[in-house]
Amino acid sequence: MTADFSDDQKRYLEGLVAGLAATRGSPGDAAPSGPDKIHLSAQSRVEDAGGKLADQEKWKRDEHPLDAYARFSAQSGAGEYPNAADNFRWRYFGLFYVAPTQTSFMLRLRIPNGILTAHQFAGVAEIAATQGGGYAHVTTRANLQVREIKAHDAVDVVERVMDLGLSSRGSGADNIRNVTGDATAGICPTELIDTRPYARRWHFHVLNDRSLQGLPRKFNVAFDGGGAIPTLEETNDIGFRAVEVAEAAGVAPGIWFRLLLGGISGHQDLARDTGVLVSPADATKVADAIIRVFSAEADRTNRAKARLKYVLDRFATDGDGFESFLAAVQGVLGSKLHRVSPQFIRTRPPQNRQAHIGVHAQKQAGHHYLGVALPVGRMTPQQMRDLAAIALEHGDGNIRLTVWANLLISGIPTAQLKQAQARVRATGLDWQATSVHAGLVACTGNTGCRLANANTKDTAAKIAAHLDARLALDTPINIHLTGCPNSCAQHYIGDIGLVGARVPVGDDGDTVEGFNIVVGGGYGSDAAIATDICTNVKIEDCPATVEALVAGYLANRTGPEETFGAFSRRHDAAYLRALLPARLAP
Repeated sequence: MTADFSDDQKRYLEGLVAGLAATRGSPGDAAPSGPDKIHLSAQSRVEDAGGKLADQEKWKRDEHPLDAYARFSAQSGAGEYPNAADNFRWRYFGLFYVAPTQTSFMLRLRIPNGILTAHQFAGVAEIAATQGGGYAHVTTRANLQVREIKAHDAVDVVERVMDLGLSSRGSGADNIRNVTGDATAGICPTELIDTRPYARRWHFHVLNDRSLQGLPRKFNVAFDGGGAIPTLEETNDIGFRAVEVAEAAGVAPGIWFRLLLGGISGHQDLARDTGVLVSPADATKVADAIIRVFSAEADRTNRAKARLKYVLDRFATDGDGFESFLAAVQGVLGSKLHRVSPQFIRTRPPQNRQAHIGVHAQKQAGHHYLGVALPVGRMTPQQMRDLAAIALEHGDGNIRLTVWANLLISGIPTAQLKQAQARVRATGLDWQATSVHAGLVACTGNTGCRLANANTKDTAAKIAAHLDARLALDTPINIHLTGCPNSCAQHYIGDIGLVGARVPVGDDGDTVEGFNIVVGGGYGSDAAIATDICTNVKIEDCPATVEALVAGYLANRTGPEETFGAFSRRHDAAYLRALLPARLAP
């Protein structure tokens, strides 16, 4: 239309807008209804009690992100980047505006159990090559990220992902994140259960239930099937850990999931065993009920406290801890949860800290998987295309991402193994790695994340090169570098963890990049939160500092069978600090 609105048209539009406003209503005007009811009701309770909602809660209520796709599309078409509210909203579609570090979007996917086809993997490579920065990262949630996406490509990228049969919906903001599962699900000779169908069922349940979008904060769920590669389920809000239950336990003997709750390693807490057993067939139903209690009870005013851990802590303070929380979950379920004495649970199969690297036999006779080491999780599009071709021509056509930020090519017949190994090396990657490189994990860092205080990936590479040149390490070691306390690289469960910090220099308030250092973290049967031993280490001093810790371990351990984690937990912080270079020791 080129002419101004007539008076009648103006009156009509005014009435329409007023009607829409009345329909939406204001907090407290009417009882919330529809799929967002649980979230709107929780917001109203906060305000009715005199509380102040976090900005993100207001943004969700003012315009639910999943109702804003047309605006998102229009913004992208105009080549516009979002304001703060829309940056939050567009994360519901998997796109993060990461300025000022990069004036662009980062795309994060949803890949249930971390497994995708070679075709899908190659398709993501094309997105990274044509509309991204020419690289992709495997993350610690067995996921893929593509960075440096321009505003005018944003919607097209989201839709290209869907064309591949993948999804990015709900991979950011206040949603249930990518579900992780056993990396060797269905192929590990020692696994207790194949987690793929349970992760897949949860994935589609989340995607197709609007009421599970818009939680108080992000939420992580993991399924560990007892395979050789650790899934790190204890770092998740909900961890389903496969166990075998013996006869006479009060439940049917066989494979169940042990329920763990409240993991958030960045807040120095691992998921706690509830004592509850969940039938695998009921896992989705139980997880759904837990999230509904969380949605009703979690903090909507303080983002730092809006995680399941803090709901559990509050229940523990106000009552009998897990029991009252689980009673609320049972109320949503409408049935009781199963409990079994630990004496009826058989010992789980051992896990292998380096099973995600190298050649390993599958349960399928005459077949192997090949664990490919990725330098701090990074790949070029051409390497991704080549790996996809290897998976198609020598394997079963699948690429399996791991929480260790690398990948597996599965289903390789013995007769084709050498050729597959040679082709992996021809990509510039390798299926072999030193003990340091195999356990090296780094988040994006300040080259791509505005929250990070330091360059993690380059520092990780320098630490690994420094150690490999100076020490003969004969045992696995995990070194985790994360750019900020959010701990995307889970520094608190590493043998050695480094968290980015701004290090003061001089007397004028200047700072430089650096790290604080923790030691003694662990997972699985050795689960532990690391101990802080050193702060404000300049970035250039990190390689020598880590070398001093590892050299001290090698010189003072009881023998090769003592891991770095066991060594560091055997000694107190004062002893470990004494291993540091003199200029860093307190």
